Amino acid sequence: MASFVLKVLNVRLLIRRGTCLHRPSTETLFAVCKSPYSTDGDSRVPKIYTKTGDKGNTFTGERRPKEDQVFEALGTTDELSSALGLAREFCLDKGHSFTPQLDKIQCVLQDLGSNVATPVSSARESHRKKTTFSPEPIAELETWIDEFTEELPPLTNFILPSGGKSSSALHVARTICRRAERRVSPIVRAGEVDPNVAKYLNRLSDYLFTVARYAAMKEGSQETIYQRPT
Repeated sequence: MASFVLKVLNVRLLIRRGTCLHRPSTETLFAVCKSPYSTDGDSRVPKIYTKTGDKGNTFTGERRPKEDQVFEALGTTDELSSALGLAREFCLDKGHSFTPQLDKIQCVLQDLGSNVATPVSSARESHRKKTTFSPEPIAELETWIDEFTEELPPLTNFILPSGGKSSSALHVARTICRRAERRVSPIVRAGEVDPNVAKYLNRLSDYLFTVARYAAMKEGSQETIYQRPT
């Protein structure tokens, strides 16, 4: 577990600093989340600072500025995962049964980021094969949405982000997810990223809206209904 946490920390530092994700020591870090609770015996501790990201650095063998669309997409995806982590803590406090789903989603987001971090036009084929993004998580989200929807009362009014701490935190994650989708869309249209990445983020925002309502219902918290100001 410790090795996994250190690897994820290293990846997030690389995203923030715009560092090459495809050098030998880091090229597979996004993909390790499929087995998050395993260890590989790697005891090396990454440094918090690298000194290479002050002015941007190479990315898949090319020079990209920190404000590049790829880094914008990666950074927003990381922000989304952080928001989900906070929402998960509130949900754990309330004993919600769906918190393992949030764990899995955070790991899927690591895989998603791996695909975003491997632009088709500049990445080697060997790297692209390691970072393909499967459509299976999309179908899983749709199944979860359908299951929660069956238990929820019909939505007859616009609701505002509300319904207790768990629900409100999930709504915050939902809005960040929408932004992540907007950041990813241009590079998907350019053919640089798997279209399933954008589809997953689209379904994820729907999931987060649905599970936010579900959390409010389970907690007996009142959602705020939109009313036109008078």
